[in-house]
Formats: sequence, C-alpha cells, structure tokens
Amino acid sequence: MNSNNLLKKQLQTHLLGGEAFMPVDEMLKKISFTDIHFRPKGLPYSFYELFYHMCFTQDDILEYCTNSLYSPPSWPQDYWPDKVAPAKETEWKELQQRFFEGREKLAALIDRVELDDHVPSNEHHSFFREIMLVIEHTSYHSGQLLIILRHLGLHPS
Repeated sequence: MNSNNLLKKQLQTHLLGGEAFMPVDEMLKKISFTDIHFRPKGLPYSFYELFYHMCFTQDDILEYCTNSLYSPPSWPQDYWPDKVAPAKETEWKELQQRFFEGREKLAALIDRVELDDHVPSNEHHSFFREIMLVIEHTSYHSGQLLIILRHLGLHPS
C-alpha cells in the first residue's frame, strides 16, 4: 500500500469512529429520546443540541467540499438548533441517520479525490484540511457528548 492510500485509510478510520475516544454510535445507544433535551447544570447545551451541531457542521463541510457554488450558512444561528430537542422521536432518528449517511459520503469522497487538491469552492483549502476539520470537530464535540452522558448518569465517570 502506498503512503497516499495508507493516509486515506487512516483518515477514513478516524472519520468513521476514531481510535482514541468512544464512537458516536456507542454514545447514541446510551441515551434515550426522553433524555436528549436535558442541559446538565452548568453546561450550555443538551445532548441533542450538540449532536445537531455536529451533524449540521459535517453536512456543511461536505457541501463545501463538493459544490463549487457553495454558499455558507449564517454563523452561528444556522449551526445550532432553535430548540433543546425535536418534538418527535422520528426527527431524532432522522438526524442520526443523516449524520451517519454524511459520514459515509465523506469517507467515499476520500477515495475519489487527491487529498492535496483544493476543494471546488476555495482554492486555498484542500480536501485534506476539510476532512481533518470534520475529524477534529467531531472528536471535540464527542468529548462534550460524553460529559453530558456522565452528568446524566448514563455513563460511569
């Protein structure tokens, strides 16, 4: 395997769950729909709000990487939900599905591009940079999701 293919496989591994933290899909198994709206004392977000933000940002970066006519959403209002949880459990399930589908699309994109090529919407940003941004962003907020699970008594400290 050449070094470029090895790098791509490593990026996909970290994008799809990482190696240094609990995967998002494991965290989602620990929380019920009835608990996703709680904002633990001293924390500014609910589990749902953080997960929504992760999903929206991932979708936004995927769009940035694939659309030469990309137009950015408004920061910060578009990146955060306007409620602490959806009204219906089906909305919650759809958000989870969207997150995992977006992640798969990004993993497939890694196979199709040269990592050092620039994204179509910005000649100063490479595919490598954008994939790393998703990995970093997801891992950062995954830690926050785990803190919320701990505060809610859903994961041991």
